[in-house]
Amino acid sequence: MTISIERGLRHMAWANQEVFNAVAKLPDDALQAYISNPEWTVGKIISHICSSATWYVHRLEIDDCIDIPEVHSANDVLQLAALISQLDEKLIQAASQEDRELTYTYEDTGKVVKRWFSTILTQAVHHATEHRAQLVDALDFKGYKLINLDDLDLWAYDMFEKDEPII
Repeated sequence: MTISIERGLRHMAWANQEVFNAVAKLPDDALQAYISNPEWTVGKIISHICSSATWYVHRLEIDDCIDIPEVHSANDVLQLAALISQLDEKLIQAASQEDRELTYTYEDTGKVVKRWFSTILTQAVHHATEHRAQLVDALDFKGYKLINLDDLDLWAYDMFEKDEPII
């Protein structure tokens, strides 16, 4: 049996949409929520998830990086929800490629880094998961109880795929 990272990427894409669309329903003030570091607000985390996705797409040699705007309103969140959907789809499609080692040179330092294609895809999943949890915790800390992380886990995604109610 061959196991693919594609399912993990599909879960990531689904969870990203669930979180972005839920955040877009909150008042714009919620975008300023944070836990302990005021530089990592909900709005900043949403932008960061998107900027990281565009960087992963670039590192996989699929497309160029694009600049991601700051998030100040629900409308901004919805625009980035559409963008992250496109970026996530590129990552999902990349999962069908053969694994290979990629070399990247950082322009600012000249440092050369080698990473496996599969490592970059796996990191994309873990990174988005980490920051979605950070985002939900920041909202929860400020009293916005809209999102339950248990409703976004792999079990919930499995039930979503099967069109079963989340228990």
